Amino acid sequence: MSETVETPVGEARITWHPAGDARAVLAVSHGAGGGIEARDLRALAAELPARGYTVALVEQPWRVAGKKLAPAPKTLDTAWTALWPALEKPGLPVVAGGRSAGARVACRTARDLGAHGVLALSFPLHPPGKPDTSRADELTGAGLPTLVVQGGRDPFGRPSEFPAGTRVVEVPYGDHGFAVPKKADLDESAAMAVITDAAGEWLDGLFG
Repeated sequence: MSETVETPVGEARITWHPAGDARAVLAVSHGAGGGIEARDLRALAAELPARGYTVALVEQPWRVAGKKLAPAPKTLDTAWTALWPALEKPGLPVVAGGRSAGARVACRTARDLGAHGVLALSFPLHPPGKPDTSRADELTGAGLPTLVVQGGRDPFGRPSEFPAGTRVVEVPYGDHGFAVPKKADLDESAAMAVITDAAGEWLDGLFG
């Protein structure tokens, strides 16, 4: 079930994957280089409703409009903030989430929007090859329970690079898109299970 939501920067779209007896809504958006077809977002939408969590996959207006380049962070934040009331309509607690650029949006806005936590998938801690250009302040500034799920070989930040005290679950061998090499000792389905199990257990800790 999809719905279109008007925002000041264009139409956004929410695709709902409802749980039968939902305890919360997990709202997750995509990154700057892809949409809600990303393997990790599809895995969450397929698995978490059975665990009692409605998953809302959010497409930013630039993706809905068919554009190839994401706008400035402020524009992304504006759209996310404007569509938040639609995410609250089921009357359930909402957890803000996203992958890559979407994770940054969630971290920057979650507290002001009244989110109950942040799920950060492939958080881009720094540009590839530039570890001194850190975005750790965005992550730690969320001020809410936060789970980071990060690929073991993500060039935007490996799990060991995150600030002390960060709750990080590693997807072994995973790159920024959680793809794993054929020679790895786990396949894509196993990698996705790491993500969905970690998210489900963390959500159970918040709402169980």
